[in-house]
This record gives sequence, C-alpha cells and structure tokens, in this order.
Amino acid sequence: MHAFAARGTACLRRASSANTTPRRAWPRDRDGDLKALLHRPPRDFGKPTGLWTLALLVSVCHEQGWTGRARSGEAIRQALARLGVSWRRAEHWLASPDPEYAVKKKRATT
Repeated sequence: MHAFAARGTACLRRASSANTTPRRAWPRDRDGDLKALLHRPPRDFGKPTGLWTLALLVSVCHEQGWTGRARSGEAIRQALARLGVSWRRAEHWLASPDPEYAVKKKRATT
C-alpha cells in the first residue's frame, strides 16, 4: 500500500533483479603489487617470455592469488590506467637492474 501510494501503478511492474552495486574488477589494495610486477620479467614467474602481455599479467596476478578468479585483460588495463601507466608505452618507463640497460636499449632501437 505504501509503495502504491508513493509510486502509483509503477510499483506493480517487476523491478530489475540486476545487481546495482558496482564491483571492482581489480582490488585497489593490490595496485602497488601490480605496478611492481611490471618491473620484473615474466620469467621470474616461470613464463617462457621476457615481455609482458595483458593476458600474461592476468595469469600471473591470478596465480599470485591477488584475484579470486582470472580477470580480463581490460580490467588489468583499466587498473594500470588508473595508476597512470599507459599500456602502450610501458616499455618507456620500465627499467632493468642491468647497469648497461640504457646503452643496450639505445643500440636495439636504432
């Protein structure tokens, strides 16, 4: 009766059962871990490549137990964007502990 008085016949229509509470695709308490992960090579995690891909990041984050299930690459990309990391230009800010890294990188790109 109260709903009818407040909303009229609109209260008689079935309401959506969709969840209206947004869920985060990436846990914000793991932001630092994600950014630190990019400074390590995938081979440290048993992967056969030295270059990160979004799919590889998803896999490693899930294997580390940072997410309850494997997220999408888009979720990881959005988390990186929120951290100020542009995925397309990640190679420009990543650094290697190798003291000759800058010289080797310059030789490889010229």
